[in-house]
Amino acid sequence: QVQLVESGGGLVQPGGSLRLSCAASGSIFGIGAMRWYRQAPGKERELVALITTAGITNYADSVKGRFTISRDNAKKTVNLQMSGLKPEDTALYYCNVDLRSVGTSYRSYWGQGTQVTVSS
Repeated sequence: QVQLVESGGGLVQPGGSLRLSCAASGSIFGIGAMRWYRQAPGKERELVALITTAGITNYADSVKGRFTISRDNAKKTVNLQMSGLKPEDTALYYCNVDLRSVGTSYRSYWGQGTQVTVSS
């Protein structure tokens, strides 16, 4: 059973920093692209950042220069370092990872979400 577990969310003041982590566990035989999404109340889920197997990254315009995505294949983790946080970054953050498990091809898995609240 493959599982993704996020951690690192919380309450932070504007201008502050947080580091989100997402760890994959279970019978994993391959890791593809890794992504962070977020969803604010009343809004659609949006892609925040992604990192390919080659380490190529891409960011939403709203977070460029403030957020950094990274991955550690050995530890099966993907991280999101967030700095210069703004109230509009407040959302539930989800990790999304393409994984290959036993007897399967690559498929997309989601974490349960971690809340980030930016407020003074």
